[in-house]
Amino acid sequence: MSSEKTIMLKSSDGETFEIEEVVALESQTIKHMIEDDCANTTIPLPNVTGKIMSMVVEYCKKHAQSTNTKGKTVVDDDLKTFDSEFVNVDQDTLFDLILVSISL
Repeated sequence: MSSEKTIMLKSSDGETFEIEEVVALESQTIKHMIEDDCANTTIPLPNVTGKIMSMVVEYCKKHAQSTNTKGKTVVDDDLKTFDSEFVNVDQDTLFDLILVSISL
């Protein structure tokens, strides 16, 4: 990890994820928790398994890297390809990703 501020997330199965704040800000729910100063400790995510959380973190990292200096996401062919491949998973995993996307 770099010297950036980090946020700790904990999945329903006890797996913890330390991610840079800029990556965590991709989630509106976590963004609001940070803004309300509720993210000083580990944020529990009781409805998200470690498997799905690792996928969400990967997705958020990729999208955070694609954000320009004005805070707008730059959609290029690489990001479109990533998004297309990201949802190319089995139906159960896709269903879990959809549920998490609604809550996060």
